Amino acid sequence: MKKISIMVPCYNEEDNVVPLSEALIEMFKTDLPQYDYDILFIDNDSSDTTRVRLRMLCEGNPKIKAIFNAKNFGQFNSPYYGILQTDGDCTIPVCADFQDPIDVIPRLVAEWEKGYKIVCAVKTKSKENPIMYFLRSCYYKLIKKMADAEQIEHFTGFGLYDKSFVKVLKDLKDPIPFIRGIVGELGFKRTEVEYVQAKRRAGKTHNNLYSLYDAAMLSFTSYTKIGLRIATFAGFGGAFISILVSLVYLILKLLNWDSFPAGMLPLIFLVTFLGSLQLFFIGLMGEYIISINKRIMNRPLVVEEERINFNIADKKDANIKEYASDEKESV
Repeated sequence: MKKISIMVPCYNEEDNVVPLSEALIEMFKTDLPQYDYDILFIDNDSSDTTRVRLRMLCEGNPKIKAIFNAKNFGQFNSPYYGILQTDGDCTIPVCADFQDPIDVIPRLVAEWEKGYKIVCAVKTKSKENPIMYFLRSCYYKLIKKMADAEQIEHFTGFGLYDKSFVKVLKDLKDPIPFIRGIVGELGFKRTEVEYVQAKRRAGKTHNNLYSLYDAAMLSFTSYTKIGLRIATFAGFGGAFISILVSLVYLILKLLNWDSFPAGMLPLIFLVTFLGSLQLFFIGLMGEYIISINKRIMNRPLVVEEERINFNIADKKDANIKEYASDEKESV
């Protein structure tokens, strides 16, 4: 019997984790009774009663597992780490807030059974803020044109990943992974399933302007080099304009054209423009440097505080394999 692992990242989702687990269990009973399954919740240091409810779920059902992070490790590291801890024949990440519809999961599995190693769930509409959906659409189209690797529009990470692709993710050892870009860059044969994003069932979104900017810059610095190329071209263009303006003023000076109107204004404007352009591209290069710095520090994706309902024998085997790998490297 094939096993499907559901991975649910959560942060302050006390009103959603119990209804979600019930909906997933009912879905497997009704729509996918021929499959074994488990549900892994990875909690990113919630400050409400999410962990209390997850403990209750784990006590009542051995198929429900939980990992508690020692602190909040961000919106990318925690879900990625959760995928790496699954052991099913395929893994399906699902948001805890019900914005990833449960009824899409059987469609993902049906495509997987056709031979696809990756099945991406792609949004066609969203019942959330239409302005945000429009801005996201513009961003996806822009990054798709600029990126060196293929980018999938309106793909948030919700989808199905075969265990062979999960193994690829485990071997990457990327300390700041961006799963949407990795799927497009390194993914196997894949297909797409369209869906309409639902409204959040309960609670408030934890995304803000800073977190959205962080996500945008992570994909930009990881999969594009056009920013640095534009900086180079702008530098050449600015130098050319500066030389041209200098020549014009030199000629006017030689001709003693004292009647030239507001002689310093164009120069002041040019200096101000070039200065602001330099600051912009210094900041842009700083974003690339931040991305490089995070990668070379080689920090762990997350630090676990506790895990519940994981098989002790499996954990011992994993420790033995890790020890053997370290011994081999040391030799």
